[in-house]
Amino acid sequence: MENERKNGYDLEERTAKFGENVIVLCQKIRQTNVTAPLVNQLVRPATSVGANYMEANGASSKKDFRNKVFICKKESQESKHWLRMLASALPEMAAEFRKLWQEAQEFTLIFQKIAKSSGTS
Repeated sequence: MENERKNGYDLEERTAKFGENVIVLCQKIRQTNVTAPLVNQLVRPATSVGANYMEANGASSKKDFRNKVFICKKESQESKHWLRMLASALPEMAAEFRKLWQEAQEFTLIFQKIAKSSGTS
């Protein structure tokens, strides 16, 4: 774990930062009948990625770990969907949403790899 931090690859920190960055960006959005539900839908999975990763790190078994990591992947994928919808609703902010979408995509790939390498049992 210490080695991960030295290399700038602390996944707990990275997932927490993702959630924080989503919160900061969503606070900039003017709430309308269209944007308010999209923001609400995005904040949930975006902040859940880090929480579930922390739970995975404290898992009681290999199966529990794998299940939590799979939830991280699912929450990352859902975040991508809502970021896309917000980019569509607010094209003037599309570049900011795209940057977060890319991070969510990287999480999806990372968590897929972790789940796959943790085995099926």
